[in-house]
Amino acid sequence: MRTVEENIQLAQLLFPNVDESVEDILKKYPKRELTEDQLVLRFAPSPTGFVHIGSVYMALINEKLVRQSNGIFILRVEDTDKKREIESGVDVLVDGINAFDIDIDEGIVDGGKYGPYLQSERGDIYHIFAKDLVSKGLAYPCFASSNELEEIRAKQSEMGVRTGYYGEFAKWRDASFDDVQKELEVGTPFVIRLYSQGINERKINVVDLIKGGITLSENDMDAVLLKSDGLPTYHFAHPIDDSLMDISFVLRGDEWLPSQPLHMEIFKALGFDALSYGHISPLMKLEGGNKRKLSKRKDPEADIAYYIEKGYPINGVKEYLLNIANSNFYDWRMQNPQSSISEFELRLEKFNRAGALFDIRKLEDICKEYISKLSATTVYEQSLKWSGSFNKELYERLKENKDYCINIFNIEREGSKVRKDLVRWSDIPDMLDMFFDDYSTEKVDMDINLQKTILEEYLNTLYIGDSSQEWFGKIKDIAQRNGFSTDFKEYEKEPKKFKGKVGDVAMVIRVAITGRKQTPDLYQVIQVMGESKVRERVERYIKSL
Repeated sequence: MRTVEENIQLAQLLFPNVDESVEDILKKYPKRELTEDQLVLRFAPSPTGFVHIGSVYMALINEKLVRQSNGIFILRVEDTDKKREIESGVDVLVDGINAFDIDIDEGIVDGGKYGPYLQSERGDIYHIFAKDLVSKGLAYPCFASSNELEEIRAKQSEMGVRTGYYGEFAKWRDASFDDVQKELEVGTPFVIRLYSQGINERKINVVDLIKGGITLSENDMDAVLLKSDGLPTYHFAHPIDDSLMDISFVLRGDEWLPSQPLHMEIFKALGFDALSYGHISPLMKLEGGNKRKLSKRKDPEADIAYYIEKGYPINGVKEYLLNIANSNFYDWRMQNPQSSISEFELRLEKFNRAGALFDIRKLEDICKEYISKLSATTVYEQSLKWSGSFNKELYERLKENKDYCINIFNIEREGSKVRKDLVRWSDIPDMLDMFFDDYSTEKVDMDINLQKTILEEYLNTLYIGDSSQEWFGKIKDIAQRNGFSTDFKEYEKEPKKFKGKVGDVAMVIRVAITGRKQTPDLYQVIQVMGESKVRERVERYIKSL
């Protein structure tokens, strides 16, 4: 067991270039001048080059809670795991946050007086706290090699006890000052470990902000605080950063729940008040009747790039994520169809404590609903913006035919039967095709001469100024003259009496004009196309028969 004087001397040997004290650091990071109700929350992802939809889910939740309290939202990047980090990983993160309109108050982009907000740039701060812990006997250098650690794990497995670096298995925990000094003199690599004060058999009760009351075992593991490269582990960095940045509480995935006793002990060792945690269940997917985590390896929809490239409306995706977070969001939206999501109050106590099911079909339904409420001009603007990056051909078409496209988007966008066939902006080309001359034509299963007769009569009666009722009345007249029923009940009684129904006549006209058997309201389509284009297409179709 080292003496107090030896620990102080050891701290100086380990960190000879650290001159500042913990008190100096605390002066640089004063408490924020906020009201009790104002929250300071953070989103702290790692720059792995892949932004999981679950990360956006977490960021959205934190931002929403901050906005409700008129607080501060921070973007901090945890880039101390250099094995997982990729080049441009930070840019990918920032681009993803921007794409989802997550509003950041301070962080790696806009800065702030509580930075740096990139953990790799905060090394001096972590070393100051590590030196302080070593000087107090609350941390120590460990020279155990990977082979030695593996031998310890193998021995523990043979003994049938918990694996890990703790108690009697922690070889360097109580090493003498002379033994430590010898290793330092020969340059043996080392890490800095916590000198745990916990007893695993002892229980602690905590109140999770989402899961409620939980009983956990105390931590007794001498966890690594600083790695051999001098960078901190998440376990060490986050209590320091969250305390210095005056974070109100921490929301994170429930895979971190077992680590809470360790983090609570580190907070105590550092002299900080422990923060409250809320552990959020992961997004799940149903597969073969069983739930599993939404996986970046198996599920393309796990990557936010999927939504950006496909052109899902970002606010539609955010509405779906809020519905996952608080199931009462759906009822709120039904009661407030035109309200901004900023008006919805997110409540931690209403979160699903089990794994929330991520259903891409439900998300698409919500996106359909969202787009159906947009004005035609907004649909045009958003699809133009998306196509500028992902579909140059569509971009040029939209740009060159602005008014025409807006009129197309306005079809069935007003009235009681609102059009709900658009899921994403990548659906736009298929919607527009039939309005331009490079459209393809389906075939109608009807006698060719009969089709010609129907279409010629249609051309003879076509007048673009007709009302919807007048237009359809003319189609009914064409149907009756050619032996088609205009009364469904009558047709059901004696189907052989007729050549078909009025709908069959309308189908011939629909295909001749649009090339498709299924379209939005045909009358509105004709109004947008104009009489000249309609006549030209019908005549072309007649010639093709």
